Amino acid sequence: MLTCSVPVFAEGSQALPELYTHAQAAALMDVTSGRLLYSSHGDDELRIASLTKIMTAIVAIEHGDFKKPVKVSKRAFGKEGSSIYLKQGEEMSLENMLYGLMLRSGNDAATAIAEHVGGSEEGFVYLMNEEAKLLGLSHSHFANPHGLDAEGHYSSANDLAKLTAYALHNPVFREIVKTKAKKAPNPNESWDYKWDNKNKMLRLYDGADGVKTGYTKKAFRCLVSSATRNGQQLVAVTLNDGDDWNDHGKMLDYGFEYFPLTQLMERGQAVKGYDLVVSDTFQYPFAKGEEKDVEKKLVLREPVREGNADVSFGLRGEIQIYLKGQQIGTVPVYHKGSFLPAGKARNPVQNTMAPEHSSTFVAALSEVIRKLFLQHN
Repeated sequence: MLTCSVPVFAEGSQALPELYTHAQAAALMDVTSGRLLYSSHGDDELRIASLTKIMTAIVAIEHGDFKKPVKVSKRAFGKEGSSIYLKQGEEMSLENMLYGLMLRSGNDAATAIAEHVGGSEEGFVYLMNEEAKLLGLSHSHFANPHGLDAEGHYSSANDLAKLTAYALHNPVFREIVKTKAKKAPNPNESWDYKWDNKNKMLRLYDGADGVKTGYTKKAFRCLVSSATRNGQQLVAVTLNDGDDWNDHGKMLDYGFEYFPLTQLMERGQAVKGYDLVVSDTFQYPFAKGEEKDVEKKLVLREPVREGNADVSFGLRGEIQIYLKGQQIGTVPVYHKGSFLPAGKARNPVQNTMAPEHSSTFVAALSEVIRKLFLQHN
């Protein structure tokens, strides 16, 4: 199957060439902004095989206790499909097991991680679907943590691009998926585990730094890749693509060439005509000619006071940024000389990325799920 699609771009910008892939569905996204640069059948709900493990990994990282060893149950030991050959009763750190999950696509590791973090596989799947809701993945539903074909288990190219762009802002996830090879202690043998990453993009494409391969007899070849060049990181997704390595190279080249990341403002930069500075650097990928259609709107607010004290700590409002009338981000502004809080890892792009998780809520929810499903373990 050969499909093509042209991204929507602003009037007056340079006409973009068509991008062809062999995929049933495909998507390309800029990680910093969350802007979807290309999509073909991007919302089609399809089988995703082991791309599922992207969600498994980020849920485990956000909810799991890295200090407690993961014990391999009979259910995990006997899981069919790709494996890192864990032994029943074996214990391994969650961190090392995540490497086995993402580098070698271990279904045994996926099941063991799910039981460890969620109290049971069912409890963990509940967390996966809650995460999908929080991230606004409206074309995704998970039935297991490994991606073996199952009814009611699906996602879309656009949703997987969103999920991966979100996950790549987590330093643990980012480090794992870019690793080409990993060693881990083996308690049952005299030799250590050694896992080579199945993702050939790490060796084939200059700047590649992730993410995950996938295959089943019903999903066919699936791939999510990422790459960074000149400070810009992109995510490419293909589902059911018999020429995925080459297609991903073309997609990533396309994004870097036609949508370079452009800096609109820098942290600490003065706001012209006001005694204000911006608190975050703002970058966005523009096609040629689009930047002239950017509008910035300064929205000021009265400082919050308790008595004579300014409890807003110098926050005076925000700059709202629009492209052809659609809001693409906001940047807070502070009174000049105020202490600027730490910059955010990503731009708060409207309707693209999820709101920040509450760590208290996450911890509480995880504990409830563990207790709720513990009897199944």
